[in-house]
Amino acid sequence: MLDKTFDPKAVEPRLYAAWEASGAFKPSEDPNAEPFVIVIPPPNVTGSLHIGHALNNTLQDVMTRFHRMRGKAALWLPGTDHAGIATQMVVERQLAAAGNIGRRDLGREAFVEKIWEWKAESGGTIVEQLRRLGASCDWSRERFTLDEGLSAAVRKVFVQLYKEKLLYRDKRLVNWDPQFQTAISDLEVEQKEVDGAYWHFAYPLADGVTFQYPVAFDEDGKATEFETRDYIVVATTRPETMLGDTGVAVHPTDERYKDLVGKFVTLPIVGRRIPIVADDYADPTKGSGAVKITPAHDFNDFGVGKRAGLEVINILTVEAKLNEAVPAEYVGMDRFVARKAIVARAEEEGWLKEIEKTKHMVPHGDRSGVVIEPFLTDQWYVDAKTLAQPALKAVENGDTVFEPRHWEKTYFEWLRNIEPWCVSRQLWWGHRIPAWFGEDGHIFVEETEEEALAAAILHYGDEAPVLKRDEDVLDTWFSSALWPFSTLGWPEKTEDLARFYPTSTLVTGFDIIFFWVARMMMMGIHFMGEVPFKQVFINALVRDEKGAKMSKSKGNVLDPLVLIDELGCDAVRFTMTAMSGQARDIKLSKQRIEGYRNFGTKLWNASRFAQMNECVRVEGFDPSTVQQPINKWIRGETVKTVAEVTRALEAPAFDAAASALYKFIWNVFCDWYLELAKPILNGDDAAAKAETRATAAWALDVILKVLHPVMPFITEELWDKTAVFGPKRDGMLIVEKWPEFPESWIDADAEVEIGWLVDTVSEIRSVRAEMNVPPGAKPPLTVIGASGETKARLARHRDLLLTLARLDSAREAEAPPSGAVPFVLGEATGALAIAEFIDLAAEKARLTKEIAGHAVDIEKAAKKLGNPDFLARAKEEAITENRERLAEAEAAKAKLEAALGRLAAVG
Repeated sequence: MLDKTFDPKAVEPRLYAAWEASGAFKPSEDPNAEPFVIVIPPPNVTGSLHIGHALNNTLQDVMTRFHRMRGKAALWLPGTDHAGIATQMVVERQLAAAGNIGRRDLGREAFVEKIWEWKAESGGTIVEQLRRLGASCDWSRERFTLDEGLSAAVRKVFVQLYKEKLLYRDKRLVNWDPQFQTAISDLEVEQKEVDGAYWHFAYPLADGVTFQYPVAFDEDGKATEFETRDYIVVATTRPETMLGDTGVAVHPTDERYKDLVGKFVTLPIVGRRIPIVADDYADPTKGSGAVKITPAHDFNDFGVGKRAGLEVINILTVEAKLNEAVPAEYVGMDRFVARKAIVARAEEEGWLKEIEKTKHMVPHGDRSGVVIEPFLTDQWYVDAKTLAQPALKAVENGDTVFEPRHWEKTYFEWLRNIEPWCVSRQLWWGHRIPAWFGEDGHIFVEETEEEALAAAILHYGDEAPVLKRDEDVLDTWFSSALWPFSTLGWPEKTEDLARFYPTSTLVTGFDIIFFWVARMMMMGIHFMGEVPFKQVFINALVRDEKGAKMSKSKGNVLDPLVLIDELGCDAVRFTMTAMSGQARDIKLSKQRIEGYRNFGTKLWNASRFAQMNECVRVEGFDPSTVQQPINKWIRGETVKTVAEVTRALEAPAFDAAASALYKFIWNVFCDWYLELAKPILNGDDAAAKAETRATAAWALDVILKVLHPVMPFITEELWDKTAVFGPKRDGMLIVEKWPEFPESWIDADAEVEIGWLVDTVSEIRSVRAEMNVPPGAKPPLTVIGASGETKARLARHRDLLLTLARLDSAREAEAPPSGAVPFVLGEATGALAIAEFIDLAAEKARLTKEIAGHAVDIEKAAKKLGNPDFLARAKEEAITENRERLAEAEAAKAKLEAALGRLAAVG
């Protein structure tokens, strides 16, 4: 007999170990089985499971389990990412905490060895946490972006791209992290709003040039007064960069400065003569309309500098201190110390015209927390524009499809405006770039040092050329871009590669469409000749219950491991699945997960009820032969649900699948079928009883199968325990065949018959609830204007009606009795006599008061939403919350008004 309650803490580790030991996670070896393949978005080796991981991996597991049960060779390939900066930072902190020397003192080889030691001890945390989520990955194929095979793939790709002239070395601006002293990707840059200022500097015009600057205007904006100026005003939030200025830009159509284009200013402090140029980047409506141009330290300025042919002067060291390119008194100064010094000098010398306080966005390193500098360095770049063209066409042609489809627009926008991809990083942990430099700076790019040496001998004609390997490593995203084919064994021609590439579906977040999805598309098409996946499902962002982003500082973070401990893995998984619709955000609350925990409890209790009533599986039972109307009905409902869940998971439409499962299991099977079956199970008709027991057991088995992908633990446990009193199972549920049934099993007559009974009881219960009829009260039901068929149904199901709707009697009549509430009952009218059970005056007063309360809520919400200032200033989640409140209040008010109208008919 089943225990009273399901114990997730005891069951989950036991079942997971059994699944893994059985080999169920490996793809079928049947050569005729159609492959279904997902490669996991590799979490950082430093990571721990957060709520976003829980969502993303739940959806992947739902799909994998579903397709496995459908007989496909389902492979969910796991692995982790070496996470360059994150891992290096973890180990550096450990060294510092232990009082050891820094990495530079330790040396590269010894430091990298320390990281490998750390990975061996602590790097598997998130992998074990994924197991706790029930992830049915094939762990025998687990990969790591720095393992030997993937490293070989990375070297081959780098060398091939270089030799195809799709990868090159160039001096360009990058996001520079002065603490880690490396270039970082845009994804690793966090924009923070800070208090700052615009410092307005007057740069003196060179060669005695002056101009007439407008200072007064008429109503039409035409200048009426001018003053003679021998300077031009520019504004900056980073005064220290002025030491690297090589130009001033004005807009080509700006009448104020048209005569200054081609003239020069003398840069204060430095004394450098720099030109005034015309460029569309300058905005005449902002500030003075003139902007200082520092090509080496601003991305926009770099573009202006290239267009205008301006000199590019780097004034910073890798530590963001001023270098030898600035006047001697500033050399070695920290950038922020230099800022203060320059502002003080500008004020002292009189060329500081204004300080305008402001709040503005400043880029920070997401790991280091320090301000990022645009920095001019030699880096390696991939010609992303060329590689992007086939990746664009693949989605335009439908070779790869995004779900939801609107994310294709994001993909297109980025690829159509793509910039060269900086793939080098100044770190020690990662794939070291396979490039060697000769003493004259000539570069040799080869997969091995031996091949580089051979190429150098050929180039120099020297038996022993001196080569130095590039110190840099590759961007983590470079190796991740190869993930769908490198993990399958490429560049070797493996069986896995032939069988499982291209993969089927990628499940990932919208924030890495640029950084990962697009790059996998580019690399997959270029090196494999076809797209890496046929479908990209973009999962939502998990927010708190009010729609706010989760953060530790807000204290609104939900830890999935804590939730699993408290409420069980199945409840967490069902919640994630149920909330994964077309919306961009998921509003998650613990109460929601508790609700789905209760859903699991409902199924467990229903299974206990079935077991106690001897509803056990019957060998050879054929559902097509059942005779009882309720058994024909549940058979049809089961067929429809299986079809609906199958369609939803094929799409995938996870929320639709969860909704269909919830409605069928909770409402149809538990609340209706088992209740309707009780009289038969407790009756004397042996044949009807046997049929109902067998049907209930069959339907329960089907439920366990179709629910398994979403709630694997409770279903697997019930699969095992419900077979204790019946025939033995052939194997575990995880490898059971997905059910398929003919539509002919849907019986239209049974649907109508049982549907009438369900609708009638539901309507009576609704009336009782609206009118506040006490649960213990048993009012009589009168049916007026009933057809012959309705009268027959009333007679057939009278006993069930009295029990399920808690009625004293149910009869037909020509007119309703006094004190009765009318309601629609098909072609007839139902009348529930409730006057003697409620205080009519008090009920009317209650309903009127509640209606008034909702009216106040409606007025408040409508007033806010009708206020343009609120809509302009409020956060999106606040606007959404008010819209939801308004809709809920309007619906509740309408329902109560209908109830009040019904009550008026009572008396």
